[in-house]
Amino acid sequence: MSHTADRATEAFVAHRNLLFTVAYEMLGSAADAEDVLQETWLRWIRVDAEHVRDHRAYLIRITTRQALNRLRTMRRRREAYVGPWLPEPLLTAPDVVEDVTLAESVSMALMVVLETLSPTERAVFVLREVFGVSYDEIAAAVDKSPAAVHQIAHRARQHVDARHPRRVVSAGETRAALGAFQRAVETRDLQALLDVLAPDVVLVGDGGGVKRAALRPITGAENVVRMFFGGLGKVHGTLTGEPGVVNGNPALLVRLDGEIDGIMAIRVEDARITGLYYVRNPEKLSRVQSETPLTLR
Repeated sequence: MSHTADRATEAFVAHRNLLFTVAYEMLGSAADAEDVLQETWLRWIRVDAEHVRDHRAYLIRITTRQALNRLRTMRRRREAYVGPWLPEPLLTAPDVVEDVTLAESVSMALMVVLETLSPTERAVFVLREVFGVSYDEIAAAVDKSPAAVHQIAHRARQHVDARHPRRVVSAGETRAALGAFQRAVETRDLQALLDVLAPDVVLVGDGGGVKRAALRPITGAENVVRMFFGGLGKVHGTLTGEPGVVNGNPALLVRLDGEIDGIMAIRVEDARITGLYYVRNPEKLSRVQSETPLTLR
């Protein structure tokens, strides 16, 4: 291998976790993010790395372009998806929780909101708000003028803020709400469950047409409680919940007779649960057995 090829390989390996995080936040799918990284690598090795001033910026640019292409085709795929679509959950290292910006950016609650942005808005939001990429660099990546990117970023930020307030909830607060929720469900304590759920809580289940899940979001504490206790009565086997860190936030790994059945993530506001996200689609559970390294640097 030539010296130039060695340099290119070293640069790619050094930034691989960053590029995966960029692609995942744009796509919400680890499998598609891995495909994007493969496409990025194939394009990167055709570039003369010796003449690239900033390897990180150039690699992010390639990754963004490939992710945008992939996102546009994924949109068509999702239109045929059975029931609500949730991001593919990732088991993450406990220390991700301490990186507030990273943990918030990959949280299930924010990733769900990012699904409501257009592909270009999502790319601009992720690059600007999460990774702090300059407007000029983003413009080169999304093939827009810096002025246009500035407008898109402002519009995307307003859109996200309207659906996802910026108030940061500590991991301890989330863990406490999750623990109260788990205890209430396990002991079939109706009042305790109503106490931890916000009145307007929304439950979103993703079975992908493979596993049983509500085909539409369920809204309101009483409806959610009814669904949970009604569903538990139909379970054949032993359900257990194991606390873990998923997408940088406390979550429950739900097992049925010892086998992973799904991931329950939550959104908390004022110590009560306002969002429940339950991923059961087996095709989305391959990344919850071992940790996926994520980074903003």
